Order: sequence, then C-alpha cells, then structure tokens
Amino acid sequence: MATSKEYKEFILEQLNLLDNITCKAMMGEFLLYYNNILFGGIYDNRLLVKIVDTNKKYNMSEQHPYEGAKPMFLVEDIDNKELLKEIVIETCKGL
Repeated sequence: MATSKEYKEFILEQLNLLDNITCKAMMGEFLLYYNNILFGGIYDNRLLVKIVDTNKKYNMSEQHPYEGAKPMFLVEDIDNKELLKEIVIETCKGL
C-alpha cells in the first residue's frame, strides 16, 4: 500500500514548525529531510524516523518501512506539532 497524497500533505503540515523540511517521492512513499539530513519518511501512511541514540528517550515502537528494510521508529502522536519538532531535531542530532 502506497502513502496517500492527503496523508503526505497532512504530515508536512504537522512539521511546519520546522524550516527547511523537504520531501522527496520514492516508489510510492516519501523521504523526509531536515536541513538536508535524511531523518525518516512516510511509508504506508505511517511517519517513521531513523533509530538513533538521541531519540530513544521517546519510547517509540520499532516498525519496518518495507520488507527487508532496517527497523525505524513509528511516530504515533502526529497531532502534537511541538513533539514532532523535538523528535525531528533530536533524530538529526544523532545522525
């Protein structure tokens, strides 16, 4: 199942507290960058971020973006813009 355009637009709106967020399409899914750092993506209508030491404190569950891929953290509270901003910044610090 590919990510819907509506879900992608919703996630980008939720990330609008951050400047320099870019989104690139990849095979029906979307890669997310902050200040040119690839920190995660939108896969099957799920926001996933890379697993790094600096974001483990958020106790997010691990999920695979697609079969055979390394696990990533699922961001479940996508309605909390402040928390999303914090998670992205902390993830990028660890990359």
